[in-house]
Amino acid sequence: MQRSPHDNGPRRTPPAPSRRTVLGLGAALLATATGCTVARPPSGPSTTSGGSAAPRPGFRFGAAGLPDTLDPALAIDNESFRITRQIFEGLVGVDPNTGSPTPALATGWQASEDGLTVTFALRDRVLFHDGTAFDANAVVANFQRWSGLTEKVGGRAGRAFELVFHHRPVSASGPGSAPASQPASGDARDAPEPEASGSYYAGCRAADARTFILYLRRPLTGLIEALTMPGFGIASPAALRELDADNPTADASGRIASGFGRNPVGTGPFVFTAQTDEEVTLEWNPRHWRAQGQLGTVAFEALRDPASRLRALRRRDIDGYDMVTLDELRELVRGGQQILQRDPFSVFYLGMNRDHPALAEDGVRRAAAHAVNRQRLIEQFFIAGTKEARGFVPPSLGVPDAETYFGFNENEARELLAASGYDGEPIPFAYPLNITRAYLPLPERIYAELSRQLTAVGFNIRPVPIDWSDGYLDTVLGGKRPGFHLLGWNGSYRDPDHFVGSLFGDASAEFGYESPALRARLAAARSLPNGDARATAYQEIGEVLANDLPALPIAYPISAVAASDRVVSYPSSPVLDEVFDRVTLAT
Repeated sequence: MQRSPHDNGPRRTPPAPSRRTVLGLGAALLATATGCTVARPPSGPSTTSGGSAAPRPGFRFGAAGLPDTLDPALAIDNESFRITRQIFEGLVGVDPNTGSPTPALATGWQASEDGLTVTFALRDRVLFHDGTAFDANAVVANFQRWSGLTEKVGGRAGRAFELVFHHRPVSASGPGSAPASQPASGDARDAPEPEASGSYYAGCRAADARTFILYLRRPLTGLIEALTMPGFGIASPAALRELDADNPTADASGRIASGFGRNPVGTGPFVFTAQTDEEVTLEWNPRHWRAQGQLGTVAFEALRDPASRLRALRRRDIDGYDMVTLDELRELVRGGQQILQRDPFSVFYLGMNRDHPALAEDGVRRAAAHAVNRQRLIEQFFIAGTKEARGFVPPSLGVPDAETYFGFNENEARELLAASGYDGEPIPFAYPLNITRAYLPLPERIYAELSRQLTAVGFNIRPVPIDWSDGYLDTVLGGKRPGFHLLGWNGSYRDPDHFVGSLFGDASAEFGYESPALRARLAAARSLPNGDARATAYQEIGEVLANDLPALPIAYPISAVAASDRVVSYPSSPVLDEVFDRVTLAT
């Protein structure tokens, strides 16, 4: 449902980068492919880059759960992305010191004056883990795949391409057929993609082996920032074909899987080696273009309970873990453990799905909003520094809060509920079990307190606990249990549209909410240049959401990583761009 420096401790989130970024162009844009030796990384024990027999150290990380998939194009959860960030890279990365977009598989980019054409110069001499060469044709193949995935995965919400380009390809059996194939190379612009329900994506092509061109229907101010999302990780076209990536299947929990999702192949600093019921293991890629890093192997062990992660760290069974809760924080401080706090870049909210008859009434949703004591929730369950949310856009993005605000007021809540005609009908309240998220550290306890607050003003709450691994996201995002629910959004790039556009930019089954007026405002704001006018436009969007109230924003949480004293540095990042070739261990 994922900008800041990588270092040992907290820093302020840097200001948003400019709308148009140009890096390393010139001769790079004119570069052509050069020969390279096709080779695979070794499958045996990792050694130092100099060929020494001394093994590189391993690193074990305690994860809150297993990944849903290791195909970044299909992933929507941070536990999946935590691992795919190690295996895959996008065209654009995140600078560890400034949080700005930085060259990755693209060494530079240039936008046309009208903002409708973006040309990328690609890095030379890069190999996928299967030994095949990275080039512009590989980028085209990935964009073609992304643009056609929606119908194949049943409209699964949250995927990067869909969120950024607002892309809904027309059915292959309907007018216009499926997205057109783009030629792999050529001097002339190819035919654009067929119109896809407001899609910003118009097509792409490879001008030559080192030059990729992306076409838009309308300007996207946050495009370069958006391409830093892990969902835009470039996969090996050969592996995509061989492992039948484009024919995913869904299990009973709604997880989407394919052969490629179980055997991912990218260009990143680590190569996938194995996955069991309890962990995923990776190995150092000695031919990675960045050629840095100390670690030889990385293992991600699923430890779903916060207390089990703390015990594992104390026993030195793991070197670090994420999603530190308030209770653990106290224990870690007493034990003198390292705690690396991230600047807040997520929002936690109470969803109110209008497809439930009671919540279809404005007065009922407003009564619920006045019933919620945000400060009590923050003090009880969140790390110090967490702030009350009065909107869905974190303050660091510079968007002023809406004027409309439903603060805690039990009397007002009771009066609104009585005036609405609510007759005490039970309202389902879905919440997840056996998971910890950056925006939701203690789901069961947060649910219990929110349920108590709502019941105190007259709501009749029916608890709907769903194990995270049994399809909580699929249930909530698909609107399968209309009522209240707990969820949040962790930012992956610095643009306000990533929050409000991703959550509310299209008809939403999660909230039972659709607003043509809001969509029109969002479409206009996306193309405005960064500045006061754009900030005001998103403030006005926040005002629409505050009045329509599809969900109640509650908090901008602080999240933290705990690390053993073996860890000298860890690349903590509010957008979770934490690639482990930047981890340093004591020698």
